[in-house]
Amino acid sequence: MRYDPIGRLLLTPVDRGAPERVRRLRLLGIGEHPEPAFDGFALHLAQLAGAPYAMVNFIAEERQFYAGLHTPAPETGRSRDRDHGYCPHVVVRRRALVLEDVRDFSRFAGNAIVEETALRFYLGVPLIDRTGIALGTVCVVDTRPRHWGRAFLDTVKSLATGLSEQIRLREPDSI
Repeated sequence: MRYDPIGRLLLTPVDRGAPERVRRLRLLGIGEHPEPAFDGFALHLAQLAGAPYAMVNFIAEERQFYAGLHTPAPETGRSRDRDHGYCPHVVVRRRALVLEDVRDFSRFAGNAIVEETALRFYLGVPLIDRTGIALGTVCVVDTRPRHWGRAFLDTVKSLATGLSEQIRLREPDSI
């Protein structure tokens, strides 16, 4: 991870797996354009959570792209800098991240996405493909603190695993 000596906040972690991930995303043909199936997945996840935002997010070297997006603000862009948000942390860690109230975590409270969207809650789960590469995330976001508990996290993990299986079918040797 990088450290900002002036702001004294831990920044987005160094992502040594990005070049391999980008090659894999290109092979699978995902992560550069919106996809109705991923939008449908995001809608289902948002409805299940009762949250205003849900995404299927793929992480490249310098940016992240929401190939699946559910948001109450239709003008919301689908691409962000890699340093905005929490999904890059999930991808590098290769583990779920639950922030019931981002303000409770100094490491995460200063992220630019908090001010841009009034984000307060984040739950992200990595999308890990059959080769073991974390391609991106499935995440739920809310503008108010939330507590769903372990059962909901397990549900999102299960949904992410199912989506990873659907993505595997895009492989040239699977078609």
